[in-house]
Amino acid sequence: MTDRQVPSFWLNVPSTSGLLAVGNSHSIYWRSFGHPDAMPVIALHGGPGSGSNPRHLTFFDPQIHRVIMFDQRGTGQSTPSATTIKNTPQDLVNDIEKLRRYLNVERWLVFGVSWGACLALLYSQNHPQVSTGLVLAGLS
Repeated sequence: MTDRQVPSFWLNVPSTSGLLAVGNSHSIYWRSFGHPDAMPVIALHGGPGSGSNPRHLTFFDPQIHRVIMFDQRGTGQSTPSATTIKNTPQDLVNDIEKLRRYLNVERWLVFGVSWGACLALLYSQNHPQVSTGLVLAGLS
């Protein structure tokens, strides 16, 4: 994800990023947009196989939301690239929860598109106490 892909109205808000080791030789790339005290949103991309999509920022208001994106195992800037080893839906749910804890987010809105919507449902079933709500798009 490059800044060229980020919608212009999100370019002037705080942004941080990093790699988080999640186990089994996997590290996930994450990026957070918005003020740390804003309403947190985890944005789950489609695929499986594609990386995080900065266009998903257009669903949210930078004055209200802090949008956190990550590249799921084997995608985007996560490592190792293009692998299916130790890469199950439950592994991805566990990664989301590890990211929430790492970023010290108490509760967040869970947003998913396409495959990300399926993952959002699975995550929210496993962790209802930390999901403030669901926004799902592109279910078929």
